[in-house]
Amino acid sequence: MGRRREGARRRGAARRGSRVRGALRHSLLGRLLTTSVVVAVCSITATAWLAVQGTSESISVQQGQTLTADTRIHDELIAYAATHPEWRGVDAVLAGLAEDTGRRIALTTENRRLIADSAAGGTPLPTRTASVVDPLAVDLTLAAEDADRIDPRAVGPFALPRGERERLAHTAESGAECLRTRFGTAAEAGTAPSGRPVVTLSEGPVTEPEWVACELDGLEEPTDTERGALADLNRLIEACAAPHGLEVRARMDSATGVPTAAVEPTPPPEVGADGDGGGEGDGGGGDGGGEGDAEGGGSATADEARPPEAEAPAGGTPSDPPVAPSSGPEAVEEYPWPGADAPGASVEEPATQPEPPAAVVETPAAEPVPEPVPGAPVDPEAAPHDAAAQLDPRAADCLDSARRRQLDPYTAPAALLFIGDPEPQAVGGLELSREGLLRVSGVVLLVLLLTVGVSAGAAARLVRPVRDLTEAVRRMRAGEGSPRVPVRDSGEIGRLAEAFNEMSAHLERLEGQRRAMVSDVSHELRTPLANLRGWLEAAQDGVAELEPARTALLVEQTMLLQRIIDDLQDLALAEAGKLTLVPEPLDARDLVEQAVDGHRMAAASARVELVARTADEEVPVAADRVRMLQVLGNLLGNAVRHTPAGGRVTVRAHAEDGAAVIEVADTGDGISPAHLPNVFDRFWRADKSRSRQTGGSGLGLAIVRNLVELHGGTVTAASTPGEGAVFTLRLPRPEPEPPAATD
Repeated sequence: MGRRREGARRRGAARRGSRVRGALRHSLLGRLLTTSVVVAVCSITATAWLAVQGTSESISVQQGQTLTADTRIHDELIAYAATHPEWRGVDAVLAGLAEDTGRRIALTTENRRLIADSAAGGTPLPTRTASVVDPLAVDLTLAAEDADRIDPRAVGPFALPRGERERLAHTAESGAECLRTRFGTAAEAGTAPSGRPVVTLSEGPVTEPEWVACELDGLEEPTDTERGALADLNRLIEACAAPHGLEVRARMDSATGVPTAAVEPTPPPEVGADGDGGGEGDGGGGDGGGEGDAEGGGSATADEARPPEAEAPAGGTPSDPPVAPSSGPEAVEEYPWPGADAPGASVEEPATQPEPPAAVVETPAAEPVPEPVPGAPVDPEAAPHDAAAQLDPRAADCLDSARRRQLDPYTAPAALLFIGDPEPQAVGGLELSREGLLRVSGVVLLVLLLTVGVSAGAAARLVRPVRDLTEAVRRMRAGEGSPRVPVRDSGEIGRLAEAFNEMSAHLERLEGQRRAMVSDVSHELRTPLANLRGWLEAAQDGVAELEPARTALLVEQTMLLQRIIDDLQDLALAEAGKLTLVPEPLDARDLVEQAVDGHRMAAASARVELVARTADEEVPVAADRVRMLQVLGNLLGNAVRHTPAGGRVTVRAHAEDGAAVIEVADTGDGISPAHLPNVFDRFWRADKSRSRQTGGSGLGLAIVRNLVELHGGTVTAASTPGEGAVFTLRLPRPEPEPPAATD
């Protein structure tokens, strides 16, 4: 037995626990709590992820913008240096770049003497240089992969005057037009940095006859300006290349407007039968080798002429600046070009590792530099480099150093570029350390606990008034009156509680009216029924005779019963929306006159003056004549009953603001302001006593309101105690009928 009881107790406890869990799962508190927790976790996780991703993306975007701005600054300063012999006037350029990019920009000499600075004076320079600005030794990290280290905008003496530019431009434009119209080749006329016009073909080369037919071969000839500049350049090249036994001549590349070189090979020495030639060759080779070594030991290659980049020492002090070239004699002495000796320097031939004989340098002769095919596609940046790539390295060095020597007076000296922001470094996605992860986890847990606590408190506060409402509904259903619930706040639940209290009060008021109606109806019906029964029973028993006066009394009581029953039926139909109306175009003046005529005898019996005052013009209205006469009859009957002897009831009809207005005013005692909101309620009477003298069932004004509203109008009551009351009807005017169609 004990075991059975223990098992039953456990099963009961399990069922109760299951019910509690189910109740919590389906309750509003549980749902709100679960929803809040899920939303909090999701929002915190999403916020953290978005913050990390947004930060990484922002850093990447900022890095790209910084690199783009730095490249633009470097390029525009290179362009300035390539077209100006000195840095005077660069302040305006720095100011414009600083304003556009939002960076601090400064230029210094190789010894860090300030040239120009976009910042205010006295601001210390950054510890690291961004780049070297030198148009004759462009930093390859900031230029195209296969570009020449001499900036193509540095043209020096090769810049064409206006007359030559215009002449060649006319030839290029007419030739490009000829290729397009005659041969269907996409050709465009452009301009090189020197001002030399060039023709660019986007669909591949054309044949030489086509090129000549369009008179474009005239572009291949150098102008007078270019001939003079080429002569000077060839003298510099010859001074460098002659000791090496090379015949290198510069010529103009008409496709790019940049000087390029062609090698004219020297034939190898003839070897005699007795071997003297070999001896001479060895001797010559020894001389050549000596000179070559001397030059090699005392000169730098073209790529070493100017540093590709400059960077401050680790300490960042200006006492040990990076070596950079500058214009003038100092640059020539510090970086001698191949084939030229520094002033006063003696050339000593090394005793070991002699230079191979000059006759061995046959690579240019075996593979001569091909002439450019007219009309070939043009790559202005790659063309000089490709031509130099086919030369012997010493010949290429001579060409580059000669070009630098010739352009040096026309370009600004090399300068160090400083940019205010540090050089951007690649930034990957953010990674949290263990301490950072613990910190973030702690913050997430704290926010989660706060969210749960706040949600639980809010849910409990939300559930409490809901429980009160549920209890009040149950009490109302049990017939315990009309309970009220406390209003604790002004939010949605508070407004719900207020609405419930209003509904409860309304139901209580309706219940009171229902009880009063039942009492009033029973009283109103009891009196005439008692009179009818009494006289009829008396006549049946032969106690009384039905004389004409008594018969009229019985008919009057019957009509009173009929009127009460009709009023109840009309009110029920009107409130249910089942009352049928037959609207027709009427004149409100006629309705008023007819209603007044029907109540003149009753008003005369009560010694009340009944007056109708209507407008001179028609007052049209669309209404059901029978129902509107019933409305006016109820208002007039009510006014006559509440007007003492000697008083007056006035009925007016006129048009106002597109509506028909009918007013019924009396000079009775009026209605108290506290009773005005209830005058149109069913069975409402100011005199609650059974011995009231005004009569009436309390249904007339309720019927008036319902009938007027069915017509789309409104009825209002206004009163001043002691001066009477005014009931005003406003009915819409009928819509004008469309004009009849004519044949």
